Amino acid sequence: MLLMMNIANLTNLIIKNGVKKVIEQIKFKIKESFSSIMPITLIVLLLSISLVNMQSGTFMSFVVGAIFLIIGMALFGIGADLSMLTIGSKLGKRMAQSKNIWIISFISLIIGIIVTVSEPDLSILANQVNGVDNMVLILTVSIGVGIFLCFAVLRIIFKIPLNIMLIVLYTAIFILTIFVPKSFIAVSFDAGGVTTGPMTVPFIMSLGVGIASINSSKGSQDDSFGLVALCSVGPILSTMILGIVFKLEGGNYELSEVINPTTTKDVLFLYGHGIFDYMKEVGLALCPIIVFFILFQLINRPFSKKQLIRICIGLLFTYIGLVLFLTGANVGFMPIGIEIGSTLGGIWHGILLVPLGLLIGYFVVSAEPAIHVLTKQVEQMSSGAISASFMMLSLSIGVALAVGLAMLRVITGISILWFLIPLYIIALALTFFIPKFFSGVAFDSGGVASGAMVSAFVLPMAIGACVAVGGNVMTDAFGCVAFVALTPIISIEISGLIYKIKSNRLTNSLYSEEETIIDYDEVINDGR
Repeated sequence: MLLMMNIANLTNLIIKNGVKKVIEQIKFKIKESFSSIMPITLIVLLLSISLVNMQSGTFMSFVVGAIFLIIGMALFGIGADLSMLTIGSKLGKRMAQSKNIWIISFISLIIGIIVTVSEPDLSILANQVNGVDNMVLILTVSIGVGIFLCFAVLRIIFKIPLNIMLIVLYTAIFILTIFVPKSFIAVSFDAGGVTTGPMTVPFIMSLGVGIASINSSKGSQDDSFGLVALCSVGPILSTMILGIVFKLEGGNYELSEVINPTTTKDVLFLYGHGIFDYMKEVGLALCPIIVFFILFQLINRPFSKKQLIRICIGLLFTYIGLVLFLTGANVGFMPIGIEIGSTLGGIWHGILLVPLGLLIGYFVVSAEPAIHVLTKQVEQMSSGAISASFMMLSLSIGVALAVGLAMLRVITGISILWFLIPLYIIALALTFFIPKFFSGVAFDSGGVASGAMVSAFVLPMAIGACVAVGGNVMTDAFGCVAFVALTPIISIEISGLIYKIKSNRLTNSLYSEEETIIDYDEVINDGR
């Protein structure tokens, strides 16, 4: 009876707040998702017509996957706004208000581990790494994120410069590469990219905004970004240490057989099985966050009844959205990625992979759910000075270069360190010449760009291509996620440098005009 009354009250409140507004928001998000997913869908369809021999059942599976991605991304976007961002921001404020360093550190550690274990992108990567037990890799990465989320929160409180921390940490990483087994280096860098996906980013970013908002000083806005950047460093270090301690070589990669459905029945079976699997996976992923949220509400009572209802609806939308998105990405897109890579790798020694990688990279970033959370957050925090469209353009250029470089490495077999070391030196050096706000945003954007679509489509494409050209998958194909996490940093930093130069010119121009007016007044006075 009580349950029925609660359901009735919930229904009345939803009606009171306006069902039309919710429907309008869903329609708007679906249009936005459609424009994000369609370019990459059209590219794959054109390839299937011209170069890749795609069967009718596989084609149908891919189309269904694209529909799942569009609806899933829309629902996830609404859910993240209503739940994850709200919880994270409020939690961040309460943590900062406590002013107890030990409590803040402990909560940060637990949150980092919980949200990372929940991260679907990490499971996708773990399933593709041979020679390491999935749960061992997931727990290693999660502990790395937890420790470094703790460091990231303490950095905000103690006002430690982000660029100094990053220089020290990346120096330590590149020193460790001397001792890490060669075939495990690329996997370690990929682990840093996949941890910051659709589950982690909304929570961690809003947590940073909440903590920084307590500090009313001038640099508080700059400090609100950078948590994702440091949380991407932790998994790299922890995975490298795992490889050193247990002398892990990553195993000999064996390409799993791609299931090509031939009938509508086969497609329905694949998606039915996929939805069931991801309902369990996303449910288990959300459970720790929900339990943590309930405990937070019972202890602190930070949310009103109306806010609780909004958060519950948001969590439901997040759940449904992630189930649909991950099913579409893994059932519809992953097999196609392997097939495209295998086919193109066998044409002209794989030379077509580089231009195609540039094209796919430019559009694939807009299909990442967490990217839209980041761009929206940056636009709000910068009061519109950095628009979401400007951010998306910079990220698209960065990811295009990343996928192009990854495909070049697949063809040539050049060591990943020949790319990563100079590019990270450039990225870290640029932090001294751009506004602090851009530094945090840039390094956060790198982690966010390397999400589910990169793990479920770009990485399988690189693996398929690597097998076709006869390369070593563990050293040559793995690492493309790391590239996607790196090049957007530089593209955003260059944008920040341009922004700074233009601002300085504008300031100097106004100052010169002011001096001219003063001098003119003096001339008039002298004339008198």
